[in-house]
Amino acid sequence: MTSDPSAASRPPSTVENVEAVSVLADDLRRRMYGFIRRARRPVTREEAAGDAGISTKLAAFHLDKLVAAGLLRSRYDSPGGIRRVGRKPKVYEPTDTDIRISIPERRPDVLAEILVDAILAEQPGEDARSAALRTARRRGEELGAAERARSRPGRLGPERSLTLTETTLEQHGFEPHREAPTELRLLNCPFHPLAARSPELVCGINHAFLDGFLTGLQTAGIDAVLAPRPGRCCVELRAASGGHSTQEAAAESTGICGKEHGTSPVDDHGATRETGRLP
Repeated sequence: MTSDPSAASRPPSTVENVEAVSVLADDLRRRMYGFIRRARRPVTREEAAGDAGISTKLAAFHLDKLVAAGLLRSRYDSPGGIRRVGRKPKVYEPTDTDIRISIPERRPDVLAEILVDAILAEQPGEDARSAALRTARRRGEELGAAERARSRPGRLGPERSLTLTETTLEQHGFEPHREAPTELRLLNCPFHPLAARSPELVCGINHAFLDGFLTGLQTAGIDAVLAPRPGRCCVELRAASGGHSTQEAAAESTGICGKEHGTSPVDDHGATRETGRLP
C-alpha cells in the first residue's frame, strides 16, 4: 500500500471537524446533507429544495454552507448524463470527509496504516516489530519531505526546525508545547488508547515516526528523544546532545509507560523483568 504523503500531511483538524458538525446542527442542512448522501449521485439545487420543501434560493444558501464546511463538493454537470440546452446546472455530492471529534485528538488511523503497510512490506527474515518501526520511520520521512516541498524553508537550524515541526505536529494531534527555543514537548499522544495495550511497541513506532519526520524535513541540530512523562507523549524534540543511547532511552520509556498503563516492563526478548516469563 502506497500512502500519499501530501494527503497525510494535511488531515482534518479537530477545529475543522467541530465546524463541520456545527454546520450540521441546522435541521435543514442536516436533512439536505442526508438526502444527497442517500441519492448516491449528483443532486441539483432544485432536487434538494424539493425534498426539503424550501425555495431553490434558500437551498443554494444552505448547500454552499455545506460545501464551505467540506461536507459536499459542487460542480456544473448534467444530472443523469442527460444533455440539455443551455448552461449545465450546479450539482452537489458528498465528499469523502470522515468526521471524528476527540479532545484531546486521537489518530488511531495513522497507527493502523503503519501496521498494515508493515505487514504488506515485511521483508524476509524481518520480525513484525522491526517491520513496524521501519515502516513508521519511512512514513515519517515521507511526511517531513512533503512538508519541506510545500514550505520550501531552505536550510534549517535548530530553532527554525522546531518552529516548522510544531505547526505540522499540531495538525496530527500532538499538542506541541515550546518549553525553550530548542525544546519541544508533546503534551498529547495521538496513539494513547493503543499505547495502553502495548506501550513498548506503540512508543517505539511513535519515536521512529517522529525521528523519520525530522529526517525528511532535513532539520539540523534536533533529535527526537524518548523522554516519557506521565500524561504526555513519550517523545520530545530537543537540541542534539550526547545523552542516553537509544537502547537506554527505550528501556526507560518502556518502564515508565508500563507503570502508567498498568503493564509490566519488557526486555529485549519479550520476557517481563519481574517474572522472567513470557507475557
